Amino acid sequence: MKMDLMSGYKGVVGLLVGNENSSNEDRYVERLLDRISNGKLPEDRRNAITELQAVVSESQAFQLAFGAMGFPIMLSVLKEERDDVEMVRGVLETLVSALTPINHSKGASNEVHPALMNTDLLSREADCISLLLSLLEEDDFYVRYYTLQLLTALLTNSPQRLQEAILTIPRGITRLMDMLMDREVIRNEALLLLTHLTREAEEIQKIVVFEGAFEKIFSIIREEGNSDGGVVVQDCLELLNNLLRSNASNQVLLRETVGLDSLILILKLRGSSFTFNQQKTINLLSALETIKLLLKGGSESDPGKDMNKQTNKTTLVQKKILDHLLILGVESQWVPVPVRCAAMRCIGDLIAGDSKNRDLLASKVLGEEPHVEPALNSILRILLRTSSMQEFIAADYIFKSFCEKNADGQSMLASTLIPQPYSMNHAFLEEDVNMSFGSMLLHSLTLGENGDLETCCRAASVLSHMLKDHLQCKERVLRIEIEAAPMQSLGAPEPLMHRMVKYLAVASSMKFHDGKSSTSGNSYVQAIILKLLITWLADCPSAVHCFLDARPHLTYLLELVSNSSETVCIRGFAAVVLGECVIYNKSTDRGKDAFAIVDTISQKIGLSSYFLKFDEMQKSSIFSSLESSLTHRSFARSSAASMADIEDVDGNDLSEKKNLDHPILSSILDSNFMNLVKSLEADIREQIVEVYSRPKMKVAVVPAELEQRSGESDAEYIKRLKVFVEKQCSEIQDLVLRNASMAEDLAKTGSTLQPEQRVSGGSDRVPIETLHRDLQEASQRLEMLKAEKAKVESEAIMYRNLAGKTEADLRSLSDAYNSLEQSNLLLENEVKALKREGHSTFPDVDAIKAEAREEAQKESEGELNDLLVCLGQEQSKVERLSARLLELGEDVDILLEGIGDDAGAAEDGEDEEDDE
Repeated sequence: MKMDLMSGYKGVVGLLVGNENSSNEDRYVERLLDRISNGKLPEDRRNAITELQAVVSESQAFQLAFGAMGFPIMLSVLKEERDDVEMVRGVLETLVSALTPINHSKGASNEVHPALMNTDLLSREADCISLLLSLLEEDDFYVRYYTLQLLTALLTNSPQRLQEAILTIPRGITRLMDMLMDREVIRNEALLLLTHLTREAEEIQKIVVFEGAFEKIFSIIREEGNSDGGVVVQDCLELLNNLLRSNASNQVLLRETVGLDSLILILKLRGSSFTFNQQKTINLLSALETIKLLLKGGSESDPGKDMNKQTNKTTLVQKKILDHLLILGVESQWVPVPVRCAAMRCIGDLIAGDSKNRDLLASKVLGEEPHVEPALNSILRILLRTSSMQEFIAADYIFKSFCEKNADGQSMLASTLIPQPYSMNHAFLEEDVNMSFGSMLLHSLTLGENGDLETCCRAASVLSHMLKDHLQCKERVLRIEIEAAPMQSLGAPEPLMHRMVKYLAVASSMKFHDGKSSTSGNSYVQAIILKLLITWLADCPSAVHCFLDARPHLTYLLELVSNSSETVCIRGFAAVVLGECVIYNKSTDRGKDAFAIVDTISQKIGLSSYFLKFDEMQKSSIFSSLESSLTHRSFARSSAASMADIEDVDGNDLSEKKNLDHPILSSILDSNFMNLVKSLEADIREQIVEVYSRPKMKVAVVPAELEQRSGESDAEYIKRLKVFVEKQCSEIQDLVLRNASMAEDLAKTGSTLQPEQRVSGGSDRVPIETLHRDLQEASQRLEMLKAEKAKVESEAIMYRNLAGKTEADLRSLSDAYNSLEQSNLLLENEVKALKREGHSTFPDVDAIKAEAREEAQKESEGELNDLLVCLGQEQSKVERLSARLLELGEDVDILLEGIGDDAGAAEDGEDEEDDE
């Protein structure tokens, strides 16, 4: 049966290895396996196992041949020959050799790795894991030792399969935990096995903790000498960190069972002089990682994370953790840089979002009398003077955590910003021990005058934390003026903001001095100063006004945005500063208001090109990786940690690469700042489009505006209407030019996009769609203004015609009046001339009137008499006729009735005929 199984594997080695001699190894391994499985003498079988172990441990070809046919035979020996300890040892040692890589010269990348193949084959064998775990209960030391080595090898290459198998085996984890109380060599192997087993396996982590892992881990650490111990302490701390990482319940168990005193004891340095070898450094780093995990509180998805984090902070502070961290990170300069950095990061985590811990740190004083100073001053000095980039990042993180949402702390630090005389500003940093926090900071901010831009930008980073979201601090620092050098011709003090912009320009010029990039020296200086400006200008119109007071500032920013030799990050940040000059601009001065800034951007850069700077920045590596991987090293024996793992950031490798951001920026530019930039970008896009599509002067077209005012002459009214129409025409022309420019920019943007970019949706399409929408809105507004203009022009023409007619009437009346005046004047002149000739020749007008009146009266009396005579004659005739009619029997009254009416009717008929 066994030989049939072996024959099924025959030739596998030849197929995989592909050389002529492979069949020899295949036949040799087959003979040895035949002796082991079918041998009659135990001694011969043991010798065959020993011989097989020797060849498998030395040759990949034999490893491959053994893996193809040997596992079933060896496992059967372990099951059936448990009493033969020597044979069991040999089998286990052979299996370990088959799973151990042989480090010969590296071959091709596609070369077969027999050890990995054998691990996979063995892990697939039925009941393999349960069989190996049962061997841990054997009394023989080597059986247990080789079994642990074999399980570790299986776990290294097939972790998930082994983890699942162990969880299904009763008391499987318990047997492994018992090994921690075994002899030292067994214990160490069990530590390695458990360290691999507990990675990302929450169920196994819980079982290990309930089996008393915390007590056993700290017991081993104490036995080994805490941080002064060897690699075993490192393994214990790695296992501890696996159990605590993202696991709030295990953190609670640690705090409430074993407590945190044993952990604090690891961080405590002993003696007056300390020696730090590589192993002690890694041990301390692992212990500080444990502190960091406790300060994190657990998984982000854990609902009790925040409460657990706060409880961990309170407990650690009660255990004086801050004092130990200050000794490791700030006070003891002989501590290795990686340990100092990790300790300062823990300080930052400890005070983040905790007002009590912030106040505690602010009250701490370091040093010995008489040379004592506040802890914050010491941390600032480290930040400014260190030659290590990682140490600068860690110290900067403390100030970020201290100032974040801490208005009182920001005001306290800002109150110490008192400018020093020019002589003090140029003192050496080593002489600043007695300076206040603010004086030291301002001193460093002005060192750019001496060419020390690196120290200047580090101070600028601290200042940006102090100003963030604090309007009073921003306006206070705006009033700070820096004294100029005495030898300068223009020696007037200048605002601190103007000095920072000056250093930004100097850094840009130094970056490419003599045509060579000095990325390792100043590549991050510009980005950090721009970060300060972005933070300073945000929601602060006073800062924007101060920035625009100097016209060259705007010109320099425009050049920086369009400078292709700068990095994407720097161009994007400069574009954000320009945008802030629009959205937070409250100025009414011509040339400095938001309209002027937008017009300048459109003319010098173009809106499409300007908006593309934001898109490029969002796709840059700085935005894709907000935190540096260098700050999250895992110092474990399994990952072969060395001093190379904890070396400082080195930017020299960027000197040959163009337009790459310094790796330090991924740590300095945290997620909060990136979120600020993203929110500003959205506001800038919206505001610029609104400003660009809006007239420079808002004119409200009100119907009352078109009506003639009381007391307003026609000429003034026409003149006012003419000015109104001209203003509307000017605004319409301005809008036409703006829309033409936007359309041109949009066309350029569309033509420069790659085909795949055009069809890809999402973020690339949003700016173009926004511009399309804004262009349509502007066109609609233009049409409305054109209609309003036509209406105003028609009404103006109507009023102009009316005014012309009125003027003609007035002119004719005026001419008639003038002619009457002239006639009257002539008559008056004639009267005057007659009076001068004398009274004798002048007729008596009154006498003439009286005479004419008498004659007229006489004539009227004569005519009246004649009329009366006629009436008398007519009356007599009527009487005679009436008598005659009576005689004839006619009724005179009836005949006379209606005679007057008929006459009236006849007269009315005549009038109507006349009207027709």
